Amino acid sequence: MIRQLWTAPNQLTLLRLIFIPFIIINVIDGKYRWALILFVLAGLSDGLDGTLARALKQKTVLGQYLDPIADKLLLSSLFLVLSLLHKIPWRVTILVFSRDICIIAICAVLYATTTLREFRPSTFGKVNTLAQIVALFFVLLRQISDATWVAAGRTIGLWATFAFTLISGIHYIIITGQRLHSHDKAAAAR
Repeated sequence: MIRQLWTAPNQLTLLRLIFIPFIIINVIDGKYRWALILFVLAGLSDGLDGTLARALKQKTVLGQYLDPIADKLLLSSLFLVLSLLHKIPWRVTILVFSRDICIIAICAVLYATTTLREFRPSTFGKVNTLAQIVALFFVLLRQISDATWVAAGRTIGLWATFAFTLISGIHYIIITGQRLHSHDKAAAAR
């Protein structure tokens, strides 16, 4: 496990985790330009770690868990802090957290009570993550720029986040139910 930690992709993921408190500190201090720069760097490291893992054939089990954890910590922390500062409506943040908590709870129960171990993200889940990133980018940029297109990007990003959080949450429940049903059928056939 320690060897997996030293791969280049996992080092980039750890760097992204290190960025999180500095992004949050800059947001709280009202230094939105620095927060945005660090947020963009964290996003670039996210894209680069996946590319490196494939190119260097360094996909690891640790990376499969660490990467989405880093993403969720970054996005969730920003949604929470920006809501506390009244930059994002609470209804969006509550929906984002509720979906994530439900997914974690479902996975934990299934992991504890079944042999089902595959919890891949769906296309809707990936689109939801993209919508969250876009929304946060424009929310941070809005604190720096009063441009009309920035305000429009913020509004569209938050509405897309709201919609895809709902859609991906419902889709996840349906897909997990289907996987569980197929898994049970396969287990019964053995």
